[in-house]
Amino acid sequence: MTAARVVLGVGGGIAAYKVADLLRKFTEAGYQVKVVPTASALRFVGAPTWAALSGQPVSTEVWDTVEDVPHVRIGQHADLVVVAPATADLLAKAAHGLADDLLTNTLLTARCPVLYVPAMHTEMWEHPATQANVATLRARGATVLEPAVGRLTGADSGKGRLPEPADIFAVAVGLLSPVRDLVGRHVVVSAGGTREYLDPVRFLGNRSSGRQGYALAVTAAARGAKVTLVAANTALPDPAGVDVIRVVSTADLRDAVLAAAAPADAVVMAAAPADFRPASYASSKIKKRDDGSAPTIELVQNPDILAELSANRTRPGQIVVGFAAETGDYTGSVLDHARAKLARKGCDLLVVNEVGDGKAFEVAENAAVVLGADGSVTEVPFGPKEYLAGVVWDLVAARFR
Repeated sequence: MTAARVVLGVGGGIAAYKVADLLRKFTEAGYQVKVVPTASALRFVGAPTWAALSGQPVSTEVWDTVEDVPHVRIGQHADLVVVAPATADLLAKAAHGLADDLLTNTLLTARCPVLYVPAMHTEMWEHPATQANVATLRARGATVLEPAVGRLTGADSGKGRLPEPADIFAVAVGLLSPVRDLVGRHVVVSAGGTREYLDPVRFLGNRSSGRQGYALAVTAAARGAKVTLVAANTALPDPAGVDVIRVVSTADLRDAVLAAAAPADAVVMAAAPADFRPASYASSKIKKRDDGSAPTIELVQNPDILAELSANRTRPGQIVVGFAAETGDYTGSVLDHARAKLARKGCDLLVVNEVGDGKAFEVAENAAVVLGADGSVTEVPFGPKEYLAGVVWDLVAARFR
């Protein structure tokens, strides 16, 4: 099978240096990549870098190798065009059909999916002209990612940061993939571990990093879904193309998930909410006692979000997926406990992880068994969490059908 042909258009922004890593991800995955930078982009990262990483010559001009008609041929032969960073200037030119260099000519001739990855200062992104240009491009069928929030050039911070190369790559691969079975669907994913504060310093929590939930969100976006990610205390960057709601406690998580779930076609509860919270909160730090005794902390049970979602579905056909981090004990095996939990929670699918000894939490790989309310059992071998995410969405998409 011939490798897919990707055109990587590079705009003239400081974030161009991060695009070199994106290029490497494409080439290492076996894609043929033609880099088409703007003249301004070469002031940030030079042509030798792009040529060395892509293995192809680099030009910004329509007059180079004019006998090959590059301003037409490059776009005609592409399977995907990615523009990163997509500056405010590039978005404006693309929206208005201007073509004054090789990249903008390529955008006019491309009949393949086009992915724009904006990066600019917050004020430029929020300007009505930029927002109108983005709306125009989206209305024409282009995919325009939302910028990430974080540190920008200099001391500024805000919305406008280029998403991480891994997230851009995941969306790009999704656009190249024939698997677009979540187009038109709205899904909600929860991720991370909640915190229940004892005092201003201490909390009850767990080891969930949020990686599995983020993998689920990124994979769903790549397969065409509108994705809302409710993230509890994660240190991961916001995934490209995903709406992120940040929460702290189980009560926060419940409120955010229930609100987001109202219009959703599917809800995947990959977060690890605390089962218990302190009955009372100490407004000042709890001090050690001179006599060496420890304070008694009274706990109360938190609401069961998964059971509540399953029992009160807000639209017909809504799919609810739960996660269960389990250990076996003298009363039963991991799967014994999981089957009881599936019956008790009332969800459609339950993803069962055996935890402990470096399993499931704080690692990039995972293995699982997915139990269905219909009696199905799907074993997922040990591998990247993205692979498990793909299996989960395969099972959800099958139930939509």
